[in-house]
Parts: sequence; structure tokens; C-alpha cells
Amino acid sequence: MKTTHRRTLKTASAAMLAVGMLAFGVSAASAHVNVAPDDPAAGGYTHLTFNVPNESPTAKTNKLEVSLPTDFPFNSVSVKPVEGWKAELVTTTLPKPVTVAGATVTKAVTSVVWTADAAHQLGENEYQAFSLSVGVLPDAGTTITLPATQTYTDGSVVKWDQKTVDGQPEPEHPAPSFVTTASDSAASAEPTSSPSVTPVPATAASTSSNDAGSTAGWFGLAAGLIGLAAGVTALLRTRRAQAS
Repeated sequence: MKTTHRRTLKTASAAMLAVGMLAFGVSAASAHVNVAPDDPAAGGYTHLTFNVPNESPTAKTNKLEVSLPTDFPFNSVSVKPVEGWKAELVTTTLPKPVTVAGATVTKAVTSVVWTADAAHQLGENEYQAFSLSVGVLPDAGTTITLPATQTYTDGSVVKWDQKTVDGQPEPEHPAPSFVTTASDSAASAEPTSSPSVTPVPATAASTSSNDAGSTAGWFGLAAGLIGLAAGVTALLRTRRAQAS
């Protein structure tokens, strides 16, 4: 399966999931701050969309900070502009050098900070989507955790940094996260079965044709001889009748 096709399928699946959530009345607020990658394939690049709801009935959200991993840092980070929000990429020195895509990385973007102007702060029952393009992604099966910090106009701060554990109740403030999948190249290299076709040898086809032609010739000759014999017999009968 081609990479572009897989991306189309994954993007369509994400859209269908969002429509399904709305159909069942799941609000942005009940989902808390979460992240959705469009293609989490290992070794590639992806668009990350953070959905941030305002959960305060009295204050507005005016700032969001998302922390990026340092144990497998992204060597490329770019931000999609959001009207009324200023984005800042924070680059720091890594705790230790890391090899990414064959290159040694000592500094990387470790956080992104969005700050709203007064006219675009999020009020009650409002949310905003913030998008990043990042890569390259680490090996398949890696959980990428992206803790977020949400700041309100009344000075309160909510940290979305709690780890979600399988089999246990979801924490009050879970950290946004996703798991990488198999690389697109590995998926496209999967063997596919196709029907086998056994060609007919040209000599066999020719032989069959020749045999058919020979048979037809013999039938034609036999028919001619039979017709000639019938004519001779009729002629003899006629002469005998005249002689009588």
C-alpha cells in the first residue's frame, strides 16, 4: 500500500472518530487537553493537533505550553499559525547527546509556548486547536508523552502531566500522548498475493492449430470422394435404364 494512501486512510479515520464523538455528545471539555497525530509512523514526520478546552466557568485560557521529549528529540519542529496567538519555540541543550537520523543532536526544541492576545483568549465552553509538524518519530511502539501546562487569566495553572496506566482509571489531568506505529516503508513492503498465470507454449498452440487444419483437410477429401462415388453410381444407373 502506498504511503499517500495510508495517510489518506488514517486522516479519514481520525475525521470519522471526531464526527462520532460529536454524534454521541462528547464535548471538548470532557476530553481535557489531548493530542492527535495524523500519521504516527516510525521514521517519518507527523502533524500533531492539540485540542485545548477552557474548563473554568470564571476565567479564560490565555496561555498553553507543550513540552517535547528530550530522550528522542525531534530534529524538526514547526508551528501552524493561530489567529490571535503568538507561538514561541524554546530551544535548549539536551541532558545528553542523542543520535537522530544518523546525526548527533545536542540541542533541540524542547517546548512550544502559545500566548493569546486579549481578544482571542478562550472563554467558557470554548476550545482551540494548536498544530505542530514534528519529526522524525522514534521506533514503532514508542509512547511519546507531551505534557501540557494551561494558564488562566485569574492566575491559576493546570498541569496536564499525569501518566495514564492501562487497566487503571484515567487520572484527573492526563498528559497528552500517542504511540508510534510501523513505518510506512515497512507497511508498503508487505507481500501481496496475485493470481498466477500459466502461459501456453507457442509450440503447443501451433501444433494444435496444425492438427486442427489437418483434420479439416481429411474430412474435406473424404467428402469429395463420397460425392464422386455417388455421381458415378447415378450415371451407371442411368445408362442401364436407357439400355433396357
